[in-house]
Amino acid sequence: MTHSARPITEVVIEADCWQAEASAEATVLRAIEAAADAIDADTGGAELAVMLTDDDHIRQLNASFRGKDKPTNVLSFPAAQPEVQPDGAPRMLGDIAIAYQTVRREADDEDKPFDHHLSHLAVHGFLHLVGYDHETDEEAEEMEDAERAILARLGIPDPYAGQDRVS
Repeated sequence: MTHSARPITEVVIEADCWQAEASAEATVLRAIEAAADAIDADTGGAELAVMLTDDDHIRQLNASFRGKDKPTNVLSFPAAQPEVQPDGAPRMLGDIAIAYQTVRREADDEDKPFDHHLSHLAVHGFLHLVGYDHETDEEAEEMEDAERAILARLGIPDPYAGQDRVS
């Protein structure tokens, strides 16, 4: 893929806790670029937003949109695509929300560098925006294979090594 296939990505740091990770925005942007470069999807010129938030806010989002009243690491909200796009209007891919405390806890629990885990979750969220899912074992395998390949481009080890498959 060429650089023209990359989406326009805005990273919004919504929670002060992210200030502890000075490279978070650059990490997310690099992960999204690697994902866009690696997959066969028309994302060039499309827009997406990544909100770096906290557990309280993501818990509210998770409860509102998924009926699960607990924090999670990442949520993706693919944008509905209109039948006709107005001339000159950017196409929206959607939004991704990532929760600091959950990402930090998981990285520590799994003995992974924080930026590796953050990269994985940004890639995971992006793949959801372009149609990947993990509702079935087959979908999960396809999505995990894509994640592994993208993360390898970034020099990040297989995040699923040693884990049983969970869809």
